[in-house]
Formats: sequence, C-alpha cells, structure tokens
Amino acid sequence: MKTTIILALTALLFSCTAKSERSTNPPVLSTALKDSLNQGNPNPYYSRTDTTKLHVSNAEWKKILPPDVFEVARHKDTERAFTGKYWDFTGVGTYYCAVCGNKLFTSDLKYASECGWPSFFEVDRKNAVRYLRDRSYGMERVEVLCGRCDSHLGHLFDDGPPPTGKRYCMNSNVLEFAPKIGLSSGGQ
Repeated sequence: MKTTIILALTALLFSCTAKSERSTNPPVLSTALKDSLNQGNPNPYYSRTDTTKLHVSNAEWKKILPPDVFEVARHKDTERAFTGKYWDFTGVGTYYCAVCGNKLFTSDLKYASECGWPSFFEVDRKNAVRYLRDRSYGMERVEVLCGRCDSHLGHLFDDGPPPTGKRYCMNSNVLEFAPKIGLSSGGQ
C-alpha cells in the first residue's frame, strides 16, 4: 500500500517535466489511481512490478475503479474518438494498465495513426496482453486484454506501420502514462 502511494507521488512529481508537442497538459496519473488516492482507498491490486495473474471479480473492481474506467475495462465500452487524453499525446515514457499497473507499451512503440485513439505497433513484452476474437457489432476484430487483470484495452488491427504492420488501438482511460525520468521538459 505504501509502495502504491510512493509510486503515485513520484509519478505526480515528474509529471511537471512531461510535455507534448501536441498536448500541452499531459495527464500522468490515471483517473482510477488519482480517485483511489484521493479517497484514501488505494487500489490494492495495482503494481508496476508484479506480473502475477489477477482473479478479481467485477463486483470488486466496481468498488475500486471510477465509473468511466470500469465501463471500458470491465464492460468493454469504448471512449469516443479524439476525446481520450493520450490519442495525440507524444510524451516520452511508459504506458501501464490503469487498472492493475501492468507494463503495456513504451512511447517508442506509439505512432500517430490519426484514428482518434492512442495507437501502438507492438507491445512492450509478449505476455503484457492477451487476445480474444471479437465478433460484436457485426465486425470481425481482435480484442486486446491486459495480460494481468483481463481488462479490456482496445482492439488489434492489421493496418499499422512497419515493422509489424499492427495497430494496437487502445482506450486512453485504461492507460496510465509515466514519463521517462531524467528528461527535461524541452526535450519532448
């Protein structure tokens, strides 16, 4: 619990140095983490180092997560295009699952797809995510889930750039960004 608070405060401290060429006020802490810290009720499942598979009920997640994060993460909702905090964000650092802290992507794997959601061409590590076939809404897609907590992150498409040709089209509110430590605000 103390580790979660220390990580959150560290991320908040370094958020002052994160700047984007497109976004002028980059968010650093997820809504879920900020809300749980403000309520004095940190998410006990959140860890940026633990990769142990979580088995938490939706009822438990509902107690911990803000409604917008819960709807995307647990009910597979989608935020509106061009509205998420990271769709045009260009800060240098790492993207984590906002629900459990699992490391998902780094900024060098992100690209401007202009689709309205943050897009990446590859995950940070093989087991960071898992995939499910999604045939909802009469479409054939591949759903991307967090490999640790099974939260819905977005979808995978085959229209991305080289070298993978993949586009991980993610929802901003289930991502949390941590800036790379040691960068000056002018270098981003």
